[in-house]
Amino acid sequence: MFSDRTEAGRLLARALHAAMTPDALVLGIPRGGVIVAAEVARLLALDLDIVVVRKIGAPNDPEYAVGAVDENGAIIGGAYAEDDAYLMRAAAAAREEIGRRMEVYRGDRARPRVAGRDVAVVDDGIATGLTVQAAVRSLRARGATRVIVAAPVASAEAARELAGVADDVIVLDIPDAFGAVGAFYRDFAQTADAEVVAALREAWARK
Repeated sequence: MFSDRTEAGRLLARALHAAMTPDALVLGIPRGGVIVAAEVARLLALDLDIVVVRKIGAPNDPEYAVGAVDENGAIIGGAYAEDDAYLMRAAAAAREEIGRRMEVYRGDRARPRVAGRDVAVVDDGIATGLTVQAAVRSLRARGATRVIVAAPVASAEAARELAGVADDVIVLDIPDAFGAVGAFYRDFAQTADAEVVAALREAWARK
């Protein structure tokens, strides 16, 4: 069990150290993943930024991802594709939230250069893996040399699925029984927008 996201980031940085090149980029998935990624980037002296993706929850269980939308608005997954009206409504809401987050977190700052770089996509935990898959696919489309998925904890199913789309998957804990990500943290308080902005600005100020 991890005490909090910062400790998880410290441990993850040790595991990622050998896999990262000096020009590598660390991208956190907001919100909680950015706190983990910030510690990874700080300890490894790498650039930090965000990759904003949003899950599409099941109609009767919004916390369970059945699809995801990437920064460009593309949909992956969509197990409820037979319900086109639901899928389109959910995707539209996801796109709106992606736009809001990019404006709040990055403002006028340009997206980081991805082409020709190794990129680590970091989240605080991976349940289904669909949002991370969306991030990986979008980064490949932007020309990333290698895409590494990194997280403190993930379900076995998600780790297997991600191994098929990422160049490497580095997860500290893949438990036999996986419930909610928060069960693997002593402190898993919701991350506020202000915390994400502060973590990014602190990292950007170091460069």
